[in-house]
Amino acid sequence: MKQPVIHPIVPPNAGGPAANTRLRALRSRIGRLFREMRKHKHAYALITPYFLIFGTFTVFPVLMSLCLSFTSFNMLEPPKWVGWSNYARLFVQDDVFLIALKNTLLFALITGPISYMACFLFAWLINELPPKLRALLTLILYAPSISGNTYLIWQTLFASDSYGYANSFLIKWGVIMEPIQWLQDPRFVLGILILVQLWLSLGTSFLAFIAGLQNVDRTLYEAGAIDGIRNRWQELWFITLPAMRPQLLFGAVIQITLAFSVAEISIYMIGFPSVDYAAHTIVTHLVDYGSIRYEMGYASAIATVLFTMMLCTNLLTRKLLGKVGE
Repeated sequence: MKQPVIHPIVPPNAGGPAANTRLRALRSRIGRLFREMRKHKHAYALITPYFLIFGTFTVFPVLMSLCLSFTSFNMLEPPKWVGWSNYARLFVQDDVFLIALKNTLLFALITGPISYMACFLFAWLINELPPKLRALLTLILYAPSISGNTYLIWQTLFASDSYGYANSFLIKWGVIMEPIQWLQDPRFVLGILILVQLWLSLGTSFLAFIAGLQNVDRTLYEAGAIDGIRNRWQELWFITLPAMRPQLLFGAVIQITLAFSVAEISIYMIGFPSVDYAAHTIVTHLVDYGSIRYEMGYASAIATVLFTMMLCTNLLTRKLLGKVGE
């Protein structure tokens, strides 16, 4: 005769007092969350469309790219799981990617901090001018970032023949005897690219800093003078910068993104691929495998590495900006 299965009776407090305390705390947090959502239901209803769009076109593609980075996918056949093979190939076998990684890091380390500080410095100086003059200078400094085909100006400046402005000037003053192939010489292409990017860097961050400076409460400076602030540098560090933390963080995100995602200028000015891959960046490498070779799994691995680099840099920058004014 089959013996009945006897299930042990677990007392409610089998987990002990600590488990019950954690369970009660969890229930309390969940209940508090639902009460807050019911209280602010109209606000949640208003932001729901944004979150749906953000999730559909930002979060979902990032997660999809992360998953595809572990597969071999050519857009014609179903993805095949390959594990860490794409990343191993990226850092061990792909010499061009290592060149692109070096160029991107060098480019970001130079253009990122310089362009960020230049945006704030020009915004700080212009903010002290009369309104009409401030508006005119803002337009002049911001115009290059929204101008189309700006690379044509620099192509003319660094043209490889004697009619290029740089070669013409150097030949006239006897510095060189024959034209320099500026855009074909690996010694110069990355430096020219950095120069062009710095010229284009006064964009959205510049406008954000000007707006932030305009919105600083003027009474804070009066209170600071009473508390012992005696010069403009102390005002900048203890009042202006702390009051502009949101704009500073926004500008940092924009400048980091621009520094790590340079590709269009390199392709149109230097060519694709550049000579000896001297101006090859991670994004141009991504374009190569994603838009030309259609190795989407490998391209997703490149995109994941780039995303991780940008995320870590943003987190580090946010931590540093949190110390402003201390």
